Amino acid sequence: MADPFAVTNQAPPLRGVNFFTQDAALGDALRPYADLAGDPGLHRIGELAGSEEARAHALPANQNPPVLRTHDRYGNRIDEVEFHPSWHWLMERAVGFGLQAAPWTSDRPSPHLARAAGFYLWSQVEPGHGCPISMTYAAVPALRADERLAKEWVPQLASTEYDVRRLPVAAKNGVLAGMGMTEKQGGSDVRANLTTATPVGDDGEYQLNGHKWFCSAPQVDVFLVLAQAPDGLSCFVVPRVLADGNRNPFALQRLKDKLGNRSNASSEVEFHGTIGYRLGDEGAGVRTIIEMVAATRLDCVLGSAALQRKALIEAIWHTRHRSAFGGLLADKPAMQNVLADLAIESEAATALGMRLAAAVDSPDPKEAAFRRIALPLAKFWVCKRTPFMVAEALECLGGNGYVEESGLPLLYRESPLNSIWEGSGNVNALDVLRALRRPESLEAWLGEMAAVQGADARLDTAVNDVLQALADIENAEAGARRLAAQMALCLQGSLLVRHSTPVVADAFVASRLANDWGGVFGTLPRTTPFDQIVGRAIG
Repeated sequence: MADPFAVTNQAPPLRGVNFFTQDAALGDALRPYADLAGDPGLHRIGELAGSEEARAHALPANQNPPVLRTHDRYGNRIDEVEFHPSWHWLMERAVGFGLQAAPWTSDRPSPHLARAAGFYLWSQVEPGHGCPISMTYAAVPALRADERLAKEWVPQLASTEYDVRRLPVAAKNGVLAGMGMTEKQGGSDVRANLTTATPVGDDGEYQLNGHKWFCSAPQVDVFLVLAQAPDGLSCFVVPRVLADGNRNPFALQRLKDKLGNRSNASSEVEFHGTIGYRLGDEGAGVRTIIEMVAATRLDCVLGSAALQRKALIEAIWHTRHRSAFGGLLADKPAMQNVLADLAIESEAATALGMRLAAAVDSPDPKEAAFRRIALPLAKFWVCKRTPFMVAEALECLGGNGYVEESGLPLLYRESPLNSIWEGSGNVNALDVLRALRRPESLEAWLGEMAAVQGADARLDTAVNDVLQALADIENAEAGARRLAAQMALCLQGSLLVRHSTPVVADAFVASRLANDWGGVFGTLPRTTPFDQIVGRAIG
């Protein structure tokens, strides 16, 4: 008889795999815009992301959440956040890879596309530390509203040195950025903010008094903050340390006890005479900070695509090594259908994320119009799909996936986050309607559809259905989510038809656009070549 205490039929850890070279879907998503197959930076990120060393830091960073220290031993207010060493390991490498603001000052070809691919790969290690990386990336386009402030901050934000010292910006080797918009009484309705900003000089200096109910990454060096100035809601640059070396009043009240994203600090903060420097005109706060919001929304899409990808490869890896009912799980027809369906979902998210990143690199006004419509579409749909996708992947591991050591609970807790931050589902669906009122935005979406017109009759029919729905755009708010979902699916379908393999494109269109979708994963048509799709997903 077999030894009942012997450990058998367990999948080995997923390690020693280069996340870049084994991701055929990512390669196809990048290829239309830039030749990055041999990019040494992406190879390096992919290799480290799939290593045992990286895996060893992911769980400790989440199991040991940040700790707030409001005062030192003598009673002095310090308002600092302490992190586990694994957090700093992750951050140091993310900054070193240039995943924060480096693309904005880079002279390499397609810097934002390369950065998007790197962010997607590295986020598969541990998603929480991506928050300050994303905030730093997103701060630069907003800072460019003021030449003086941009000159002061952008070079340090773009630095690839991770410097945690609490010093003025001029004395640091690199800095990171955060954001403070939402307040208790308003949430997404930031125009309801009550924090005040009082001018105290002729150089754009103000004193801020009030609170922020949700301040991202409170440990960083500088924040973009909204407050009510005399002429209306305005945007301000708020440093943690002033030029004279004194700490700016920045009272951390508590850290949020969140569902997921536990490695990352999110806080409530109060301003008591806090110094801020106006960015843009008074009354133009939303218009100014929206540049930051747009960039963070892109990272929400990329981060969700990363969660989908990591969940997918964990599911495939496990089922290829786990036997049940007389054979490997991965060879069972029902499981093959599930895995193939998950692979299609992941590839569609990746393709859309990289298409958006490529548009950031382009100076073409048509690409700006494309971003205006495609970004809220992608933010709505990709982020909304991720919790369902990760839950199904977890189920592929069964009870093994429900325990913390597997890493799947971390992914599952993280999965709703990107659909909430930077505008929840309704906000983004309504942003789609606003974009559609601009002719150039609708033309940009139609241009993507025209590129594949006639290639698949089912996709053509889905596009026509969208056009019929758009006939009553003035009364579309109640159906905004349905419209956003349809337009996002058409966009994903067009990208897969153009740039993926025929089997993936056909399965996506058949299941998502041809009224043959069972509503759950694992309901692809029986004639789908499951083995080809799953084999492509992980090699």
